[in-house]
This record gives sequence, C-alpha cells and structure tokens, in this order.
Amino acid sequence: MVNQLSDLEIDRIIEMAWEDRTTFEAIKIQFGLSEKEVIDLMRMELKPSSFKLWRARVQGRKTKHLKLREFVTGNFKCNLQRTITQNKISKR
Repeated sequence: MVNQLSDLEIDRIIEMAWEDRTTFEAIKIQFGLSEKEVIDLMRMELKPSSFKLWRARVQGRKTKHLKLREFVTGNFKCNLQRTITQNKISKR
C-alpha cells in the first residue's frame, strides 16, 4: 500500500503522524494505512534520529489512539463561529 502513495500523500501522512491530536485511526480512514504501516513509512522516510524522536514522542501517547483518549472530539469551531464572516466579527 505504501508503494502506491504519491509524494504529496506521503508528506501529508508524515505531517499527520507528527501532529499530537491526529489519531492513527484518522490516518487509516483517510489513507488506508494501519498503525504498523504508518510506523514502517516513518521508518523509511525519516532520518534514523528523527524516527527515534518521533517513536519516543508517539509511544504511549493517549492522543494518538482514539480508544485511549480521555476527551471527546467534535467540531473544532469557536463558539463565535456563526457570528464571524469574512474574517471579521460581526456586531452583536
């Protein structure tokens, strides 16, 4: 599966894997890669020192696994979202 990805897709997966709040399940949904495949991709694409840093950061991190999260995720919208138009806050 990893061999069929474009360079742009690989870059996006690496970016998502580094993000704390992006779960492995989200990567699976978007790109079809399991956690093991993401780890293998990171091992192939990163320098050894960068891979070690990433693994240390991700290992045991609750936010990378949907089932381990202690919080519920939803829409990441501000409470004022409906009053904001064209990057300006409307009068209330």
